[in-house]
Amino acid sequence: MPITTRHKRSDQFSMASMADLVFLLLIFFILLSTLVSPNAINILLPRSESRTMATQTTTVYINEFAEFFVEGIPVREDQLKSAIFPRIADETRATVVLRSDQSVPLQYVVYVIDAVNSINARHGTEHRVILATSPR
Repeated sequence: MPITTRHKRSDQFSMASMADLVFLLLIFFILLSTLVSPNAINILLPRSESRTMATQTTTVYINEFAEFFVEGIPVREDQLKSAIFPRIADETRATVVLRSDQSVPLQYVVYVIDAVNSINARHGTEHRVILATSPR
């Protein structure tokens, strides 16, 4: 009398679990992409028709409340020089990109320009400040 088993083994591969895994990964990446924000500081840039491209060394933000941020780190106006200098100290011709909200008074923009000019005068460098704008 031959012995037979009740449970037969199947040679077929079940794709149901693979489809579940693909959908879970898809949902994960969709949710992750909505959480990533390229600009951590929400500002409305002034509009301009001119386009100047530069290699970006460091970025200074000024939001609508006239708060300064160097690479996303909040700083006071009197700390601008000490916050900017370590980021551009290794270069003689660095570019500081200034992203200022369009409602910010011009005096706050001048504070950043003065800080970079002070670094230039003290260390004999030729750093420059570029004001970031959005297209018209």
